[in-house]
Amino acid sequence: MRSQAARVIGRETQLGHLRHALDDARQGRGGAVFLVGEAGVGKSRLAAEAAGEAFTAGMRVLRGRSTATGPTVPFRPLTEALMQLFRGGEPIDDQALGPYRPVLGRLIPEWSVGEHENNSSMVILGEAVLRLLIAAGRGCGQLLLLEDLHEADPETLAVVEYLVDNLEYTPVVLLATIRSEFSDALDLASAARRRGTGAVLELPPLTRPQVQEMIAAGLGVEPPQVPEPVLERLWDDSSGSPFLVEELLQSLVGGGSLVQGADGWRVVGDLRSDVSGSLARGILRRIDRLGPQGLALLSAAAVLGRRFPLTVLQRMTGVDDRSLLSHLHAGVAAQLVLPDEPAPDWYAFRHSLTLEALFTQLTPANRAHLAHRAADAVQELHPRLGGDWCPLVAELRLQAGEAAEAGRLYAEAGRRALAGGAIGSAVALLDRAERLLGGLEDAHARAEVLESLLPALAETGEFGRAFDLAEQLHEFGGADLSPVRISALHTRLAKVAHTAGRWADGNRQIALAREALGPLADETHVAPVDVVAAYLALDTPGPDRTQLAEKLARSAVEIAERHELSTVACQGWELLAVVARERDPEEAQSVLERALGAAERHRLPLQRLYALTRLGGNRWLAETDPTGLRTAREEALRLGAATIVYTVDGILILDAVLRGEFAAAREAADECLAVVRRLRLAPAIRYTLMARAGAAAHVGDRAAMEETLSAFAAWDGAGSQEEVLAVGLARTFCALMEEDRDLARRELAEVARLERDNPSTYYLSGRLGVGVLLDVLDGRADRTALSAAAATAPGRMRWNRQFLALADAVLLGREGRGGEAGEAVTRAVQEAQPYPVAQQLGLRLVAESAFADGWGEPVAWLRGAEVFFHQREVQAVANACRAALRGMGASVQQHRSGADRIPETLRAQGVTVREYEVFVVLAERLGNKDIAERLYISPRTVEKHIAALMSKTGAANRAALCALSQGREELREKPPGADGPAR
Repeated sequence: MRSQAARVIGRETQLGHLRHALDDARQGRGGAVFLVGEAGVGKSRLAAEAAGEAFTAGMRVLRGRSTATGPTVPFRPLTEALMQLFRGGEPIDDQALGPYRPVLGRLIPEWSVGEHENNSSMVILGEAVLRLLIAAGRGCGQLLLLEDLHEADPETLAVVEYLVDNLEYTPVVLLATIRSEFSDALDLASAARRRGTGAVLELPPLTRPQVQEMIAAGLGVEPPQVPEPVLERLWDDSSGSPFLVEELLQSLVGGGSLVQGADGWRVVGDLRSDVSGSLARGILRRIDRLGPQGLALLSAAAVLGRRFPLTVLQRMTGVDDRSLLSHLHAGVAAQLVLPDEPAPDWYAFRHSLTLEALFTQLTPANRAHLAHRAADAVQELHPRLGGDWCPLVAELRLQAGEAAEAGRLYAEAGRRALAGGAIGSAVALLDRAERLLGGLEDAHARAEVLESLLPALAETGEFGRAFDLAEQLHEFGGADLSPVRISALHTRLAKVAHTAGRWADGNRQIALAREALGPLADETHVAPVDVVAAYLALDTPGPDRTQLAEKLARSAVEIAERHELSTVACQGWELLAVVARERDPEEAQSVLERALGAAERHRLPLQRLYALTRLGGNRWLAETDPTGLRTAREEALRLGAATIVYTVDGILILDAVLRGEFAAAREAADECLAVVRRLRLAPAIRYTLMARAGAAAHVGDRAAMEETLSAFAAWDGAGSQEEVLAVGLARTFCALMEEDRDLARRELAEVARLERDNPSTYYLSGRLGVGVLLDVLDGRADRTALSAAAATAPGRMRWNRQFLALADAVLLGREGRGGEAGEAVTRAVQEAQPYPVAQQLGLRLVAESAFADGWGEPVAWLRGAEVFFHQREVQAVANACRAALRGMGASVQQHRSGADRIPETLRAQGVTVREYEVFVVLAERLGNKDIAERLYISPRTVEKHIAALMSKTGAANRAALCALSQGREELREKPPGADGPAR
């Protein structure tokens, strides 16, 4: 019988889709395809079929596989796939890669420059891989096959996600196999399908007729000639799994239960045995045919994992080249192993059941002995344990019963992953090291692991685990650890506490760190303590917190620069930039760029990410541009830095609030809070609650705002930096939406008190923006006060600039400089373009002053604001606008059905629904009689409406009015006042 069906059965639809994807790639239209199904359903066989067709068509095929053996290793399948480009002898056109070539040293040892490639973000690395694939596949197309993606590390998935989103106009098709059970890879595939950037081909089990066809193909007969008992048995036991059909059929034939005679195949023995036992016996029978040496060789290979290198296997067993290859070829013939295509000297077991069958023949002692020999062999061949050798040897040492050595190797692998920015893999490796060393007497090794593990846990948001470890620090009391090591552990815990927003816990750990060092400590050991203490000082309530934080940070930076403590220097510069932002944004920018450069030079991915986030935040504050923040968030997602992800999410939620996107802001806030509350990430919780309260305040919903602020207070809101925003952006704006300016002024007075008692580094609280405008309107502030506010760094931020421009307009109007006042309003409207609610509120606030002093177009502003707030059901402001219009002797429009169709510019000019109906028809340049017949009104009424339209729009004549009607869609793009006062 055949060991495997000559063709793929039951997958014609999926195979057709794959052929179409390969054809598209050869024509420059790449894409991604995910084969999803249960283990043994035929994903690898279908992928191999696609690879064969691609090769036949002249495409280049690159193949990599993830593995479940031991801990995951960053980028393993990608490295395996890309290394094939350097084995064929054909040179790679690396000129097309430009500056991306050294970045690929992270994956391709031949291109490693030793220092800078690990600094690259996952976005940059993804782009580098994409460019390499395009360069290598130009002219012929390329298939990148990644098998078992469900076992891939987070870093590989980050690069794959980037590739999936950017393959459309390339000659590359990505094909990945994924098991159907829950995994991050399956989430990635599902998200790609939703975005339309990838296709998901689900492989269901075979149907009964397809199983019959597969058995027939294996036996070399027609389907009707398959014995009915065999079909029943294999259909029942395989559940439609192609792999199980093949293996069960092999076991029945090999075990003599199914024999071939002159009249075809017939059943001889008992077919009723359990499927797993039958499979194991069938596999062992095939192994037995290889002889004792073959069994020993495959048993040794099984200890190495599902994939195994021949060089290590030969060093373990001592067999000569001829015997080694002879037994391997026999194993291939017996369908037990197969060459692992990405690497010429690697082989793999065909299925995990083969390993399980082999392990049943090994005693625990034999397995431990083989693992010991395998670890020795790897270390002899690869003494530096580069790449994925380190975690592999760690796993082997663990199997050999050498827990201490395994723990140290896992720790080393974890530190390497952390240095490379692979935070998710680092936590998994370091956590395993800590668990192993925690049960031993080697407190020094365990303490060393905790120094790396604690901050990594903080970045991934696993605070519970971090604080659980903190409770165990007393176990080190009698371990004779050095004061420096004890201080370092307390400092790490202080940093975790700061990230979680637990100021008291953090300050307590800082005190313990200083106590451990003593008064005469070396300054190189003091600097790491000082920089963490600076961050805690900045967030701990107190009137001098910014000064204390700056003093501690400067001290830490000075020491760090003298002794080349790069991490401490970066942390210190980042904090100094936050403090400097209030007095000089350019200074803050310069300091952050210095921190970013140092992080990149010294390969500090986390510090690089923090610097990018702060740079993005400054750009958002200055010009309401969230691009930098979104880029930093994507990078944080790829690195697994959960705390940065949710910090940025909070800012983006507030950005949506300020832009008037309240529904989106509330939805995003609810999603974010569901996670950060579970993580107990207090700063992110407070910021998100503050933003959500602002969303309620900006539509005058006091009940919802107060409910949210009560939750804010429960998370240590009092004294926090976010408190000034909760008062300034929520309570103050709610009072303005209720037309209660006295309450708004009292709230702003509370902001001033809070900033005096607990200085904040958040600058959108209103004291230097809307507060100045209110004071100018009430005569409490003059041009000197305005100039002082405008000269500050917060006053130069876009959110505040809009209000200061309006305050300037009011003062200019009072000084009799009406033309300049109008120009100031135009400038304010332009500054407020991203903030529609603030824009309309500002125009409403200055309108009455403008009317009293005789400048601008207060009637148009009030009409526009009235319509705006009426539509958003902020009735207090809408009613106030109507009252002000009546006080100016202006007509107040009725809100008839259809008013929402009128462009805001025309609504602001007082155009009614009926007038707008006439205005629309004027685009056809009809006469009054024709318009009257079209609208079922009298010609006289048409004439009256046209006269009113000419008066309200300022059109010189009927022709001009018709031209304005023809371009009416442009009016929807312009808010009232955008082109100066409307007349």
